[in-house]
Amino acid sequence: MKIQRFCYLVRLQYLGFRFSGWQIQPKQRTIVSMLNKTFEFIYPERNYKILGAGRTDAKVSSLDGAFELFLEDELQDLEGFVLNFNKNLPSDIRLLAIEPVSQDFNIIKDGKTKEYYYFFSFGCKNHPFSAPFITNYMEELNLDTMKQGAELFVGNHDFSIYTAGLKPNTKTVRTIDSCCIEKNDVLTANFFPESSFILKIKGKGFMRYQIRMIMGVLVQLGKNELTLDDIKLSLKTGSDLKLKTIAPGSGLLLNELKFND
Repeated sequence: MKIQRFCYLVRLQYLGFRFSGWQIQPKQRTIVSMLNKTFEFIYPERNYKILGAGRTDAKVSSLDGAFELFLEDELQDLEGFVLNFNKNLPSDIRLLAIEPVSQDFNIIKDGKTKEYYYFFSFGCKNHPFSAPFITNYMEELNLDTMKQGAELFVGNHDFSIYTAGLKPNTKTVRTIDSCCIEKNDVLTANFFPESSFILKIKGKGFMRYQIRMIMGVLVQLGKNELTLDDIKLSLKTGSDLKLKTIAPGSGLLLNELKFND
């Protein structure tokens, strides 16, 4: 007899600085391993499965993450579920909401857009407390040229060289809906630098390290190590440009995740 399954979409936030990414890894502290540990502590007798909307890298944070929770029996108190989870989670992970979804819902395939923010500053050494949120470059960067470079990523391009460990049959032609650099007015603190900036990038999906490698190329552009023409050529199929920089994970944040209706 087929077992009835109940499905829920759970929204959450987390600061990734103390974690080795989303996915379970041997002997590593990850977001999903902490979610599993918390669920098994609260509901030790219940069978369950957690499936994330994507895999964030080590130290990457999220303001609008999500996972799908599968259960063999129905949750009777959704508000109580969120409350109990938050009481038992560490302070750098927080559930926001939970809602039932159809069994036809697929948290991977039904993702509509993801918007990431990469926070950075340059020109002087930051306060150490800024480290979990903002990547700091000591060199002066040409911000105007970087802004021009960011616009070149908008559209449909071959991002073959903007990933690591490329697997066969990976779809490397991706569409970026928007990409720009703006002054940071999203995260503030009295220990943040006087000026900091955000690379804002939005699309349906991204490959491993893709955004961090885009940020790395823009930093090289800002240092005059690359030109705007180099970036244009890097987005052509068969490009042989060697990318030297993957920006640190701690500056990257998932800002918004939308699903199809």
